[in-house]
Amino acid sequence: MASAQTPSAFNRGGRYPDHWWTPVPEANKPDWEILPQAAKPGEVILSKRHELGILSNFAATPFTLHGKRYASVEGFWQMMLYPEGPDDPRAKFPGIEWKHTREEVAQMTAWDAKDAGALGEENMKRMNIDWVSFEGKRFPYWSVTRGEHYDLIVAAMRAKLEQNPKVREVLLSTGDLKLLPDHYQEENPPAEWRYFDIWTQLRGELRH
Repeated sequence: MASAQTPSAFNRGGRYPDHWWTPVPEANKPDWEILPQAAKPGEVILSKRHELGILSNFAATPFTLHGKRYASVEGFWQMMLYPEGPDDPRAKFPGIEWKHTREEVAQMTAWDAKDAGALGEENMKRMNIDWVSFEGKRFPYWSVTRGEHYDLIVAAMRAKLEQNPKVREVLLSTGDLKLLPDHYQEENPPAEWRYFDIWTQLRGELRH
């Protein structure tokens, strides 16, 4: 339920911008979205409606990891669902169509990358596989334990932070607020899906 408090009730001595909590009309909002006013005192929604949206995986915040450039964390994430080359079993599976190349997905942002990932997940289901890959190594895509996929997503987010000064500036501007997602998540998702928790961890590292 959205909070009935005014934005100023959240802003400790003017430390944070009021617009982080300015209510947005519920009418016509996307079904996936959690609006800024859903936050409680001491919390903030990482809304794509203002500057905190730069912390979204969707954001166009290019970074280089292991010598390759990616347009966004989302593009990096969804790229791993795609075949690495013609000898990849995903590329050779009968009846499977790949509408994008791995390299194309790596250069996508926002919904383009998300939609490419949805196509990749559909192909994974058709092939009955539960793994993705990076640099030739396969690992589970969805795991309750923190594994290689988690480590790669954290590495990508850290690279995004280190290589985009605005990301660092915005993250530090959240002070000690509890960071929360702007979209609904499945129950008990893997740790790497909880990007807001990873940002909290990285914010703590910046202070030490």
